[in-house]
Amino acid sequence: MSESKRNTIGKFGLLSMTFAAVYSFNNVINNNIEIGLSSTPMFFIATLLYFIPFCLIIAEFVSLNKNSEAGVYAWVKSSLGGRWAFLAAYTYWFVNLFFFTSLLPRVIAYASYAFLGYEYIFTPTTTTILSIILFAGATYVSTNGAKMLGPITSVTSSFMLVLTLSYIILAGAAVVGGIEPADPITVEALTPQINWAFFGVTAWIFMAAGGAESVSVYVNDIKGGHKAFVRVIIFAGIFIGGLYCVSSVLMNVFVEREALKFTGGSVQVFEGLARHYGLSEIMMNRFVGVVSFTAMLGSLLMWTATPVKIFFSEIPAGIFGEKTVKLNKNGVPARAAWAQFFIVIPLLIVPMLGSDSVQELMSTVINMTAAASMLPPLFIMIAYLNLRLKLDHLPRDFKMGSRTTGIVMVSILIGIFSIGFLASTFPTGADIMTIIFYNVGGIVIFLGYAWWKYNRYERQLAAEQPTLATATND
Repeated sequence: MSESKRNTIGKFGLLSMTFAAVYSFNNVINNNIEIGLSSTPMFFIATLLYFIPFCLIIAEFVSLNKNSEAGVYAWVKSSLGGRWAFLAAYTYWFVNLFFFTSLLPRVIAYASYAFLGYEYIFTPTTTTILSIILFAGATYVSTNGAKMLGPITSVTSSFMLVLTLSYIILAGAAVVGGIEPADPITVEALTPQINWAFFGVTAWIFMAAGGAESVSVYVNDIKGGHKAFVRVIIFAGIFIGGLYCVSSVLMNVFVEREALKFTGGSVQVFEGLARHYGLSEIMMNRFVGVVSFTAMLGSLLMWTATPVKIFFSEIPAGIFGEKTVKLNKNGVPARAAWAQFFIVIPLLIVPMLGSDSVQELMSTVINMTAAASMLPPLFIMIAYLNLRLKLDHLPRDFKMGSRTTGIVMVSILIGIFSIGFLASTFPTGADIMTIIFYNVGGIVIFLGYAWWKYNRYERQLAAEQPTLATATND
């Protein structure tokens, strides 16, 4: 990209993108169901201890890799080399596979709210079958182009932001007006109980505060450069953390925690708000259902094709076959996208076999999605630790403080993430067979496959070197 096109994003533009990438009303619902109002302080802590420092780490990697478009592969390769860069890029795609398992049932649930005005309760088996059919349709549409996807997602995201702010204002007004919350807002309720289950849920909260890597790639595009980027990110982090906290505090004003569902929690709280203010509950359900369904369907279509395209176009040629990475007329690696579809099918089926209800199914898949989502940032953090320990002499325009500050900050993050990852992978009360085959087995199989593929790629390169040398001598 030429210099004339750089520095085109204003501070408000970056703030808007940061908000869109990080904040989600559904994340508040998920964590409220798991740990109630105690998620409130944890959201703010996660924002300050993870989101802001991680953004600064990414900004430093972007500064180090000025000639690249600042993809994950380039960041990690600059510190740890090609093998670990491939594994890091691979985990971003790998995490997306588990993301589908939590997104698909939500799309189905919000479709029932949109068309019926209430959630039609399916069994875990029926939900899984419908999810597979829906994902097949999404794969077909995404590989054949979805021109209206961008505008639709933009509109629905704006609606969700308005809905969120409206809920905060109206629920806050109800509390000030003297309403007795469904779950009392007390210091005891807000205080986290530190145990193994709590550490597992911290992965959910860190996942909710994620998105920094998607925003930080614009550090070279913002007017004012790195200094402006740092100021905006810090402000955005505090603002988003505060919004998460306020949303969490008010989440049980109209609906008690025990009644909330992973699949339709957003509609439930707005239904309670409509009931309190004398509005039509069925119309509120339909409206929130339509907005949520459209937004999540757009997200499904986007994430079905985009990560596949990014991953297979970023890694070195030769690791995967030519047919696998070949782009169709719409610029999507269709074979890879359909391979992704067949990989996701068992990821949908396995947790279904160990779940008695959709709520239990969603708890399992969200837990594994959160655990898996911690792997890519861990790769980046380890790469950053190595950068400050062994390669701090490399020239770059921006650094996250002194060498000691950088090492201490990233070491703390690595420690927190490692505990959260283990606690999410081995949650309390979960079915032991599900843990072995899904949580542990999934990670071992996918990362083991990636390790094998790169070893095979290196052997191919080594075999080609003598051939090239012979051809040169001839």
